[in-house]
Amino acid sequence: MKKLFATMLTLALALSCFAGCGAKQSDSDLAYIQEKGSLIVGITEYEPMDYQGPDGQWIGFDADLANLVGQELGVKVEFLVLADWGQKFYELDAKNIDCIWNGMTITEESTLNSSVTDPYAINAQVVVTAADKAADCADSIQGLKIAVESGSAGEAALQDMGITDLIAVQDQPAAVMEVAAGTADACVIDITMANAMTGEGTSYDNLTIAQRLTEEQYGVSFRKGSDVTAKVNQLIAKYQADGTLAKLSETYGVAVSD
Repeated sequence: MKKLFATMLTLALALSCFAGCGAKQSDSDLAYIQEKGSLIVGITEYEPMDYQGPDGQWIGFDADLANLVGQELGVKVEFLVLADWGQKFYELDAKNIDCIWNGMTITEESTLNSSVTDPYAINAQVVVTAADKAADCADSIQGLKIAVESGSAGEAALQDMGITDLIAVQDQPAAVMEVAAGTADACVIDITMANAMTGEGTSYDNLTIAQRLTEEQYGVSFRKGSDVTAKVNQLIAKYQADGTLAKLSETYGVAVSD
């Protein structure tokens, strides 16, 4: 009898452990982030979305928005510059980061590989070139040496046009520098960055936007099935309604979604 009781007790404990372990494995992504106390945001340095201010703190449209969300979630926001933007979804799945929040264009690739929020800002892929060459690039960029960030929406837009002979660089500022140095005829970058970096009164006042290639929308990527996405969607709707997004738009010159 005692042996039977001991066996039943052992079985009960095993089942209890199994149930407890199962519950732990099924914890939500939101709970995981809140328990560790941090939201790790994968970025590239990209003005006006994510860039370092004079004091070394990360600022920008996306950085400020991410910090607001972090306050709502009760966690610290940490920004991690991704060495290879093309590996961003691997970094997300591996939990090296908790989200991709860096002027990320909503594409078929992003929706297949992650859980993407509702759009919150409007973007376009544009061709940037020297001001004295802009007229020649207004209609066609075929045959030009074009710099573009590897794994970016700009690269995808060029490939869709059948342009595959590209100068692949690490990030969008590097693409602009290729044009400024004369090693590329043009580059394709987000209009938000083009407005911040080129034209009168900017670091590259001899460069300008020659044409738009695509119209796009920005979203935030979380892990597949993440319940953080729904929470951030609620907050985006709140910030649209209370004017927070409008204020960020005015500060950083980023067009926001309705």
